[in-house]
Parts: sequence; structure tokens; C-alpha cells
Amino acid sequence: MFGKDFQRKYALTDQGVKNTKLATFWTVIVNFVVMGGMGILYLMMSKYMDTLTTGAALPGAGLFLLLVLAFVELSFFTHLQQYSATYGLVYGEVKSVRISLAERMRKLPLGYFGKRDLADLTETIMGDVNRLEHVWSHCLGYLYGSYISTAVIAVMLFYYDWRLAIACLWGVPVAFILLFGSRKINKRNSEITKEAGIQVSDGIQEALENIREIRATNQETKFLKELSDKIDDHEKTMLSGELSCGIFVNAASVIMRLGVATTILTGTKLILSGQVEFMVLFMFLLVITRIYAPFDQALALIAEMLMSQISASRLMEIHDTATAEGAGVFKPDGHDIEFENVGFAYGEDSVGAGRKGCIGRHHEQVLKGVSFTAKAGEVTALVGPSGSGKSTCARLAARLWDAPEGKIKVGGVDISSVDPEVLLSDYSMVFQDVVLFDDTVMENIRLGKHGATDEEVKAAARAANCDEFVEKLPQGYNTQIGENGAKLSGGERQRISIARALLKNAPIVLLDEATASLDVENETRVQEALSRLLEGKTVLVIAHRMRTVEAADKIVVLADGKVAEQGSPTELLKKEDGIFKRMAKLQSESAEWSIA
Repeated sequence: MFGKDFQRKYALTDQGVKNTKLATFWTVIVNFVVMGGMGILYLMMSKYMDTLTTGAALPGAGLFLLLVLAFVELSFFTHLQQYSATYGLVYGEVKSVRISLAERMRKLPLGYFGKRDLADLTETIMGDVNRLEHVWSHCLGYLYGSYISTAVIAVMLFYYDWRLAIACLWGVPVAFILLFGSRKINKRNSEITKEAGIQVSDGIQEALENIREIRATNQETKFLKELSDKIDDHEKTMLSGELSCGIFVNAASVIMRLGVATTILTGTKLILSGQVEFMVLFMFLLVITRIYAPFDQALALIAEMLMSQISASRLMEIHDTATAEGAGVFKPDGHDIEFENVGFAYGEDSVGAGRKGCIGRHHEQVLKGVSFTAKAGEVTALVGPSGSGKSTCARLAARLWDAPEGKIKVGGVDISSVDPEVLLSDYSMVFQDVVLFDDTVMENIRLGKHGATDEEVKAAARAANCDEFVEKLPQGYNTQIGENGAKLSGGERQRISIARALLKNAPIVLLDEATASLDVENETRVQEALSRLLEGKTVLVIAHRMRTVEAADKIVVLADGKVAEQGSPTELLKKEDGIFKRMAKLQSESAEWSIA
């Protein structure tokens, strides 16, 4: 009953399965105590009826004491044991599940997050876990406990009188068969509703992230209409799903309740024929009230339990995704980066293909047999047309993705054999799109080196030319800079990013045209900071502007996913009909363009 399939179906941890077993056990105990109380009440009523018909003495105080004891036991088991097992322990389970999800995602290849929307992941961690929390606490223990206790009580009722037992219990299996028979419909409705909800979250997030562009292009009406349509669609799917589910749940409840009528009718017939006494019918009516009671809540929640399996499958998808594993020790012989016949394709088999729209049935071959070496202490620039594979090479070099073909080595060590967190301790990355946190300047720079002192942070900031703008901030290094550095300019954000890299002082630097979107003044300051960062390091730079790579030691030209040319800038400029020479010429001519 509580095997591995059950555990996966409801995304439970090992402790969660134990909690469910405990909740089931105490639910059975509570149901038996309640039935015991019903038995005592039946005995009391029998004694009272005997008094009315035969003049026997009224029941003694013993039965009243037993009834009080049953009430005390019921209160104890319900409020202290069952409540703790079904609610108290579940809160700990929710904590464990969220922590395990976070831990799992921490170990996933970073490219994985490129194929999952942020709104989708947030919905999994928050919404799906919340839905499962309700099922864990309100449904599983009650439902399985009711199964067991009802089965035991049913055996006793059949032993007492099989005719009344059938009249009493026939509605329970029929109700559940009806409800479980509708699970495909409910599951499909749940999938549609979940997808519509994610679309709403995604639309809200998109609108908030791009509010400036939306206003600048006068697209407020269009975006608001699209968002409104998504909300309306979500509302319609929710109403449709609730209506469909409600029809089946209410139908099942009515069918189960028909057992009361059939019990009365059957009992009346048996009494009139002299086959049973009135008190037997009274006992069965008492039992009915308690047999149906646990299922009332279960029927209301069983549809939710079925739909929760969609949420559970979303959680398990994260747990089933292969993590990037490797050795916990990285001891390379130097820091040369070597690509040996590396091939890579975006598609279903490439974990974390990092661009939306590239995941599908067809593979998009990006790299084909790429081989080159970026030597330690040198700047190696990757250039080429858009889509040639430059960014893919940089991400593969840091094992943000794993290359399915060929090998990538750092200092002679195959990076696929090294734990990504250990490997990345030797990398610093400075990209054009800087990510900052809504924290102080000090803490944003300190991300480069955990536990760095304030003086170390300030030294890195000075080397990155941050001090000149930090001094003008209201609280200096303790100034909150807003979400993603909203209170800073692009050049200031870029210099904080470089300060992080300087503080980390890693032997390998990955650089993605960090100055491309800056004005001349900021570009000069950032270039000065970069010159300090790159000194003596293995540098792999993604270049879009040819003048950026004039001082590079080596240039690797990529075209159609292959290495078309490689060599020093001087060597490549001498090649007739060379790709690099043609690109340099085109950019040189474009620099002379002017508006007439």
C-alpha cells in the first residue's frame, strides 16, 4: 500500500511515508474508539428498551462511565495523536520537500534553468507543494485509515447480519468507483488549469520585467489585453474543472448517502417480518453515521488528491533530472582550456539547452567537431556571426552544460569528471547582462568571495574603479542598490560585476563583451578595470566588435558551428578572403557611416 509507487505518486519523502502510515494508524484507532462509543450507546439504549418492555432495572453507572471514558479517549487520540500525525508532522514534511527541491536544483546543470520558465519553477516550489501539503495533511491519512477501519467494521457487520450490512455499505464502493472512474477527466482538467495558471504568472512576470519597453513603445493596451485574456482563460478553465469535479463528487456523495435509505427500508421489512429486532436496525443506523463520516471529507478531497498527482509529477520531474556530478577535488596541471572535437546540439537530449524555443523534437546542431586551445596567461577571443556557437563554447567551458561529443579539458583534466561547484571555484564570469541583488554595494561585491573582509571588498572595488561612484551614494558601500541594481547606471553595474571577479581572483575568466552597451566614458573605465582582472589569467572572451580583440593573443573564428580560422589577429588579417578579415573590414566601414 505504501510502497515506492505510492511515494512517487504523492511526491513524499521517506519520512513523509512514515508520517502517512502514522496518520493512517491513528485514524483507524480514532474510528474504532468512535465505534466503541457507538457500541456503548447501543447497549445503553438496549437496556433502556428492556426497562420499558420488561420493567428491568435501568442501566447502571458503569455504562455511563464507559461512555465518558470513550469520549475522553476520543479527545486524546483525536487532538493529541491524530492531529499531530496528520497536521503537525506534515509541516515538517513540507519543509523537507522544499529543502530537497532546492538542494536538487542546486545540483542541476545551470543550463537546465534555460528551458524552464521562472514562473513555472516558482509555481512548482510554491503552488504545487502547497497543494500537496493539503493532500498530505487532510486526505491521505484519513482516506487510508477509513479504508482499513471500514473494512474491519464491514466484516463485523456482515457477521452480525449480512442483509443489513449490504444495505448499509453498498453505496461506499459504488461512490468510489464513480469517483475513481472520473480521474482521467479530472486529471486532464487539472493539467489544463495548471497550464493556464502558469501562463498567467508568466504574463505578469513578463509585463513587470519589460514595463519600460512596453511603455516606450505604447504597447500598454496590447499587453494588458493579452494578460486579461490569459486571466479570463484561467478563470474559465478553473470553473470548468470545478464544475466537472463537483458533479462527480456530489454524485458520489448522494449515492453513498442512499445507503441510509436502503438500510431503513431493508430494516423495516426485516422487522415487520420478525427477522430482526428494532434495536438491530438502530445499531446499524448508528454505525452508518460513523462509517460515512470519515468518507465525507475524503470524498470532498479525493478529487483534489487525484489532481495533486499532476503537482507530484512536476516535483518528481525535477528529482528525476540528472544532476551534474563529479569529483570533489580539482587539481589541474595549469589552466589551459582544450576543446577536442566538441559537438553539441540543442534538443531533448541536451540537458538544459539554454534558449527558449530550441527544445523540441528536432535537434539544432550548434557545434560540430570544435577543437582549439585557450592557453593560460593569454586572451583567446571567440568571434563569428550570430548563432555560430560562441556563447555555447563559453558555457560548455564552464560546464554550465555538458558536451555529449568530444572532450573539454582544463589543465589536462576532463571537466565532465569534476563536480561543477568545485570546477567553478576556478572561474570568474563577467557578462554583458549583469545580475545584481537588492542589497548593499558591499554585499553584492562580496558574492565573489564568501567571507571576504570589508577591506578586501573595498580593495577589489577600487581596482574595478567602483570607488568614484560609491563615494557619491548616500550610505557609500552600505547603500541599497535596488532590484538588479536599479539605482545604478549600466557602467556602474558592470564595474560591480568586475569587482566581484577581482575579489574572487580565479585563474580562468570568461568574458562576454562586457563593454558593448556602454558609452565611451564608462567603456574606458571598465576597460581599465578589466585590464587588472585579466592580467596573468586564462581568458576566453566572446567578441562581437573587432576592435575589442585587437590586443587578443589568439582569435578563434566560428562559422556554422565549426572552427573556420584561428591564429593571432595579425595572422588572420593577412589571410585573403578570410572571415575575420571580412568582418573587420565591414565593421571598419560601418564606423565611418554618418547620418546625412
